[in-house]
This record gives sequence, structure tokens and C-alpha cells, in this order.
Amino acid sequence: MTSESVQPKSGPSRRTLVAAVGAAGLTVALTACGSEDEPSDPSTEQGAGATNEGGGSSTGAGAGGAALAKTADIPEGSGKIFKDEKVVVSQPTAGDYKAFSTICTHRDCPMVDLKDDIISCTCHGSQFSVLDGSVKKGPAVEPLAAKQISVEGDSITLA
Repeated sequence: MTSESVQPKSGPSRRTLVAAVGAAGLTVALTACGSEDEPSDPSTEQGAGATNEGGGSSTGAGAGGAALAKTADIPEGSGKIFKDEKVVVSQPTAGDYKAFSTICTHRDCPMVDLKDDIISCTCHGSQFSVLDGSVKKGPAVEPLAAKQISVEGDSITLA
């Protein structure tokens, strides 16, 4: 029996390869989770109120310039859901119009249940004010994303 010295293999070890493959998979998964369907406007921030002066943010679904409703269609102290545009438009006080996403900030469920000034998520029970987008009941902790609208005459348009 001869004693030969065992030379280490050159190249990465199996442990290194498994770690690299796992890191690559994690990177792909995180990139997919963090992507958006539509690009957002970096000059706007989530949570800003959309008013008839044109403030607010414009992230998420809904085509710009889409006519939504007449001002008379939006009840004062409540709102109206526009399912296809994934937006709710409200009138907190006479002549003041705001818009918010109807996608729940808890788990991204679409919301279509509006009673008075509360929009509710049927997935997990979160409730939001359509007047200011605030959370009224969890599990959601983040307010609804504001949408930009414009009011010209008696027409409300998604900006």
C-alpha cells in the first residue's frame, strides 16, 4: 500500500455551487415580487391625496385620460367604484374629489364592496375610508394608494 497524497480538486465545491444557485433563484424571485405591471412616476409618492387641482400619485392600473364619471355621479360623503379602472372616486366635501386604488394594501386583493364611506376587502376583512384612503380596520396597515384625477366642468377624468 502506497501513501499517495490526495490533491484537492480545483474549482468550486459542491457547497459553493448550491449556494450560488440558491442565491440566483432568490434574486429572480425577489425581482419578480418587486416588479410592477406599469411603470410608476418617480415624482409622485404613495399616500398623497388626489384632488381636482391635480395633486396625488398615479401608480397602478388605469389608463391615463380615461373619463370616469360626471361629478353628479359621486355622492358627497361617499364614493363610487370603477371596477375596470381599479379605482374609487369619492367626494369628501362638496366639490372636493379624491381617487384611490381599489387594490387592498394587505394582500393585493381587488375590492368592490363599498358601503357609505368604507370600502372593504372580502379576502381578509381590511376596511378603508374612501374619503382619505386611511385604514379603518386591519389586517392592512398601509393606506390605499392615491390616484390622480382631474375635474373639468362636470367631468371627472383619470389622469
